[in-house]
Amino acid sequence: MIERTASMAFAAGALVFPGGRIDADDYAIAQNDALLRHAPSETEERAARIAAVREAIEETGTAIGVDANLSDDTIREWRTALKGHQPFSELLTDIKCMLDLSRLVPFARWCPNLGEHRRFDTRFYIARIAGGELREIEVDTDEASRHRWLTARQAIDGAAAGDHRIIFPTMRNLERLAAYSRFDDALTHLATVRQQTISPQIRDVDGEQWLCIPEDAGYPVTRARLADVMAP
Repeated sequence: MIERTASMAFAAGALVFPGGRIDADDYAIAQNDALLRHAPSETEERAARIAAVREAIEETGTAIGVDANLSDDTIREWRTALKGHQPFSELLTDIKCMLDLSRLVPFARWCPNLGEHRRFDTRFYIARIAGGELREIEVDTDEASRHRWLTARQAIDGAAAGDHRIIFPTMRNLERLAAYSRFDDALTHLATVRQQTISPQIRDVDGEQWLCIPEDAGYPVTRARLADVMAP
């Protein structure tokens, strides 16, 4: 996970998963079957997974879903190129590399609508680390002040101890991840849950406002006091 810089417009200083917006080149790759393996049929879903791959490389130097054994030097070169706005499609084409989009497993989709001037439609994915080994991470200091390899439980406990701040969607996803001891356990559970877009709603419970999500979406915790959610 990465800690967003204090200057960011959204979730400044919060501990979040790497990610970012879909750009035009992601859509171009999504329509180019020569660059893709095991791609879903929907263009929007393809583009979202491609963006997730690109952002993980750009923000952390971790190549997930790339169907090639990239050297550390190549990953550094790609990060520099992406930071310089070179299209991801060119990097893939230059070394005849494909993306295996089946390696990114849909975990959740959140689309909060709480009066923000921008609405964030965010898709979350889980994936295995190639080889099962954690690699050294170098964060993009324009967007993140630091990074942490940690379990979901460690992230939750750290927030409770005041070590870092975690926003409502991230916390709910961490609580869900903490219920799994292995990656395969997560896959098994995901197969039993109806995928739906999560749009939190404010509800009054015994005279107190709570931020709530559906109870049938696979989350162990489905609400939090609005005052706690909005606290700085």
